[in-house]
Amino acid sequence: MPEDAFFSVEGDRYIPNRVCRGPWDPNSLHGRVIAGLLGAEMERLHGAPDLQFSRMTVDLWRLPTFVPIEVRTNVVREGGRIRVVDAECFAEGVSIGRASGMLLRRGEEPEGEVWRPEPWDMPLPDAIPAEEFPAQLQGDWKPMWETRSLGRAFGAAGRKRVWMREVRALIEGRELTPFQRVALACDFTSPLANSGPNGLAYINVDITLYLHRLPVTEWVGFDVTDHGSAEGVCVGECRLYDEQGPIGQSLVAGLAQRRRGR
Repeated sequence: MPEDAFFSVEGDRYIPNRVCRGPWDPNSLHGRVIAGLLGAEMERLHGAPDLQFSRMTVDLWRLPTFVPIEVRTNVVREGGRIRVVDAECFAEGVSIGRASGMLLRRGEEPEGEVWRPEPWDMPLPDAIPAEEFPAQLQGDWKPMWETRSLGRAFGAAGRKRVWMREVRALIEGRELTPFQRVALACDFTSPLANSGPNGLAYINVDITLYLHRLPVTEWVGFDVTDHGSAEGVCVGECRLYDEQGPIGQSLVAGLAQRRRGR
């Protein structure tokens, strides 16, 4: 991975590097790095080897600029088989987003069969050529990830299926963990599920990530399973995979971008 991580560390604050830049405003951060940072801090301070992050919900209510960020966490519920953690991000003392994480204690899998979808028939990423990011989002902003698809990615018509791989660390000097890999990636559900041939007209305001297991490979697969919208409000959903099979789901909500002059 390149050496330019999304964040460097200064005491108990995280300093965003220029690679954090989002597509909407050159002076603001991408929502995905805020989701990743919130997830990373919950995992670092409150995770455990025998606990599975089963859910992470992120609310994104401000696009922060490139100022130091502080993350505050606390345990809301501690039980024998469940732990619930809250986290909140602050930029110069102003709240920019929050997250809630649910961790469940791993145990034995029950006997018996339960219905599940047919196996994903997407070719593995090594069998798909590398691709360029769509021209409509090029310019001086470049993607923060590597993707592989069969021509059905951002901005395509119809149902979209994509493999994504992170190309840099989240925090300088810290290894990118499997959970952080998904926490960073899950925001991608918004441009996939909520875009069409005219591009992306919705800005993401939240993410809910569900995981029944952590990924064991670098690639995370996205299969759009739903999109709905009315009166400028949308929701989108993707099933998530690694190269060994399904790992969970990601859901997002969004607001239509305001047209100039309104």
